Amino acid sequence: MNYLLRSLAYTVLMLVLISLISFGAMHAAPNSFMGSELNPNMTPENIAHLKAIYGLDKPLWEQYTSWMINLVKLDFGISFVSGQEVRDVIADRLPVTLWMNMIALVFTFLLSLWMGISSALSYEKKKDVILSQFSLISFAMPSYYLALVLMMGFSVTLGWFPISGLHSLEPPEGLGYYWDMLWHLMLPIAVMVFVGIGSLALYIRSLTLEILKSDYIYFARARGIEEKWIIRRYILPNLLPPIVTMLGLSLPGLIGGSVILESIFGIEGMGQLFYLSAMGRDYPVIMGILMMSAFLTLIGNQIADAVLLKLNPFVKR
Repeated sequence: MNYLLRSLAYTVLMLVLISLISFGAMHAAPNSFMGSELNPNMTPENIAHLKAIYGLDKPLWEQYTSWMINLVKLDFGISFVSGQEVRDVIADRLPVTLWMNMIALVFTFLLSLWMGISSALSYEKKKDVILSQFSLISFAMPSYYLALVLMMGFSVTLGWFPISGLHSLEPPEGLGYYWDMLWHLMLPIAVMVFVGIGSLALYIRSLTLEILKSDYIYFARARGIEEKWIIRRYILPNLLPPIVTMLGLSLPGLIGGSVILESIFGIEGMGQLFYLSAMGRDYPVIMGILMMSAFLTLIGNQIADAVLLKLNPFVKR
């Protein structure tokens, strides 16, 4: 119970600090949607009228207090550009980004786990060299470059996958609708998996090599235990806690890492929305995305901590 209360207090405190920093950064940023920098036709009277509508003519502390009160009610404000509720705009875009990133995360975890363990068990052999070199290429590969290469090869030249978007011009109904969406997301997910497995596979390889040096591994092999049972009973239980911690730390990059790929592939997700909002100085949408991302990150880290406690009860709470 005390652990849950501390976790809740930590989450609330971090959200407040993030909101303060984000709110201050937005108001310190150069140019404004209300200014003449983005719209030369704006007159002082128009600017004053818009600021009065959005409450931007009030002192900063009053703006922040009003914004936080609305935030507790899940009211992120109104978009400067579209005039829609920010929560509606985010609700339309969030599922695509979450599904795309979660699918990529699952495949990245499984492939990295296999590559790392296989490479360590074949230390300094041909298989280890091939997997290590592949991991290094993955680690060094820029996502935007790989995205353009795959797009040119599989979409433009071969025509196997759509170039951009989430659906065809006439999306089918029923299960075909979701299959069509998945077909459009194949290349972006492939890019995310490829550039993500390198660092995790190398990390798992390093951990596995340390585990293989342990006395209980020598004793298990001396007793004639098969390799598959050594992996299941000794290697995997010792690998999972640090991997879960690393995956928890990678959660902040779910939305931030989608900005480039969603812009290249024309996917209407949170990453593309954040980029367009930043270019258009749509501050309510930017603030809404930042707070939503911070909330998901903190919740994800708390889930990772809970899983870590389940895997290793001796971790101090």
